[in-house]
Amino acid sequence: MYKFTLKILLGVALFCSNIAKSQTSQGTLSGFVSDSKGVDTLIGAIVSINQTTGATTNLQGFYQLTTAAGKYTLKCTMLGYKTFETTLDIIENTNTTFNIKLTESSNTALDEVVISAGKFEQKLSEVTVSMEVIKPALIDNKNTTSIDAIINQVPGVSVADGQASIRGGSGFSYGAGSRVLMLVDEMPMISADAGDIKWNYLPLENIEQVEVIKGAASALFGSSALNGVINLRTAYAKDKPQTKIISYYGSYDAPRHTYKWWKGSSQTQSGINISHAQKVGNLDIVIGGHKFRDDGFRMLETENRERFNINLRYNFKKIQGLAAGINTNMMNTKGGLFFLWQNYDSAYIPQGYKIQQYNNDRFNVDPFITYYKGSNKFSLRNRYFKTVNRNDKNQGSYAELYYSEGQYQKRFANGLNITTGAVYMEQVILGDSLYGKHKGKNIAGYLQADKKFFKKLTVSIGLRGEFYRIDTAKTNGYLLPTTHKVKLPFQPVARIGLNYQALEFTFIRASFGQGYRFPTVAEKFISTAVSSLKIFPNPNLQPERGYSAEIGVKQGFKIANFKGFLDLAGFYTRYHNMIEFVFDIYKPGGRTGTFYLDVPWAGFKSQNIGEAQITGAELSIGGTGKIGPINVTIFSGYTYMNPINPNYNPLKDTLGLPNTNILKYRSKHLLKNDIQLDYKFISIGWSTRFQSKTENIDRRFIQSILHEYNEVGSGFSWDDVPSTYILPGLKENYNEFAKAVWVHDARISCNLGKNIKFSFIVNNVTNVSYQARPGDLRAPTQYVGQLAIKL
Repeated sequence: MYKFTLKILLGVALFCSNIAKSQTSQGTLSGFVSDSKGVDTLIGAIVSINQTTGATTNLQGFYQLTTAAGKYTLKCTMLGYKTFETTLDIIENTNTTFNIKLTESSNTALDEVVISAGKFEQKLSEVTVSMEVIKPALIDNKNTTSIDAIINQVPGVSVADGQASIRGGSGFSYGAGSRVLMLVDEMPMISADAGDIKWNYLPLENIEQVEVIKGAASALFGSSALNGVINLRTAYAKDKPQTKIISYYGSYDAPRHTYKWWKGSSQTQSGINISHAQKVGNLDIVIGGHKFRDDGFRMLETENRERFNINLRYNFKKIQGLAAGINTNMMNTKGGLFFLWQNYDSAYIPQGYKIQQYNNDRFNVDPFITYYKGSNKFSLRNRYFKTVNRNDKNQGSYAELYYSEGQYQKRFANGLNITTGAVYMEQVILGDSLYGKHKGKNIAGYLQADKKFFKKLTVSIGLRGEFYRIDTAKTNGYLLPTTHKVKLPFQPVARIGLNYQALEFTFIRASFGQGYRFPTVAEKFISTAVSSLKIFPNPNLQPERGYSAEIGVKQGFKIANFKGFLDLAGFYTRYHNMIEFVFDIYKPGGRTGTFYLDVPWAGFKSQNIGEAQITGAELSIGGTGKIGPINVTIFSGYTYMNPINPNYNPLKDTLGLPNTNILKYRSKHLLKNDIQLDYKFISIGWSTRFQSKTENIDRRFIQSILHEYNEVGSGFSWDDVPSTYILPGLKENYNEFAKAVWVHDARISCNLGKNIKFSFIVNNVTNVSYQARPGDLRAPTQYVGQLAIKL
């Protein structure tokens, strides 16, 4: 025992002497990383020595490394900037200060920095999925008044009546559910009750950029990311204060065709966006405001909204790398909601000359903490989101969403990045006439690893476990969604992606991702009426699952001083238990065969329709730079889609149009293009959106509700009675609805000095008449004048 104790004491003494020796031979290297063109410090730059020891710059752009004394090769990398490399000496027991200035990379199109693809900063060219980036300049240039308008300009993406669809992943689902997850600063911004996106609530006056992921992304972001993700990143204050004011005023032209127009004053639209960003000591402040008024292009469909937001972030001086803050946004909006027309020749007049009036409040507050320590990052982000809908006709609702996410991220000097986190979310829907009283809960954990091999191959692997509950309905997970053999208490979803840099500006990628979406409270429990249509609940609605696969290539190119990329992708998507909005007669116990007993039960209900398959290809081009004396910016793409029901049976599948297996409310071809030309103080822009004909809709839209009750041989048909149609006149003018549509917008602007710009914008230049869904005729030509001031 004595000998054993002596050995232990000698071992401890030797260990302590080695520690003391190593401590006396160590030195510290620290400093700030900033942009070479200005004084702005850079957050997230990776500083490493000899590719073994590394650190990430914190919110102040500060880094610190401790290592043994000696001579080292120091390297600093930051997405969008050229790699900095030098040699230096680290002296024993000494803190060596070395500040680094990085120069922007020359190929801006391929070096675009994104976060959404992997929850950390990556080059756009190196991500393993298809992704688009929208910059604030395009949003301002087009005088965007709601984010859905600019999302509709993204290749492969369409927004119809508030429902976003990426590559044909969604059809028509009025105000309930979304297969595209909307994020603001990487946290869900969808309502607790309807689970939809409140487009006009999103703070377009304070945007750093908008990132769009195409394809299933549930492994990182959970339910509702079945078809893709839209992440709006808000801006923070830079070292130099900045104020931006945009005001506008416009009016609508009369429709191109002889639709009946209502008498009265000219229909106008006006608004103003204001934002100010500034650093005050260690406190970053961004304040934004938005006021909007629209007389509407349809009778009684007005909108008035006011929005205010503020982002605060405090950087602790005594604890390097620690920051805490709170972001908030609030809005009130009032107006009228148009749903169905009076008749085809009165398409801008609501049925019965009546419209649903609303007075809605939206409010969210997001407290957060982040801590950088060397190559480690810890974050805790929270959100409280309240929606209050005060609609007439006894259709109000009140809902609250509580969201919390803890995340840890580790960057290794060898290029490995590990991200792991846990999510807890609660939904509370208080008793109301629209949805009733319900509670929901979402618990999830995720892990993602990203690694670069041989300086060319990027591999990304992600896994998530998802549990969802609404009242007593809960997740029943399956290891293989198609077999249901291995049951789990949660739903696992996985993704894997590869990106290989074949040549200097050639990147080949492939990805596979699973998706999962639990039905929303609205889809399961809504009970209401919109105009003459009734919407029924479906408490037995089941979750939908799916997956998407893609292979693509991104090729950078240069023409004169124009630098851009071509991107070609082929994709395959499959859904199981797909949820669609279906029109039918939903009388409890089944139809009686007597029309006056059955017809009151005619309306929409969310249904699991079974399997869905979408295949297609997409070609996009983007870039910016000078060709001769003109600076050219292009954002363009063409998408081909074939969205089908692979198990279509014409004898059973009778709710859509006859003899077609195409999914409802989809088109096969989309073309989007925006080009901006800048010459000295003059700028000209042109946007184009093409959508091929709508292949399939609910047959009830062009068939009498009482069609089944026609008496054969009697000489009388309900199909001859216009009042028995949901949309009178649509049947006779169906080809006008289903037609292919080209929509063009134009703009011209003039800089009236260094800080002032005046623009004139014309939306729908050719005044084409088109419908986003049956009965939803879109706006005629609109003329807008805009004044932008930046200080």
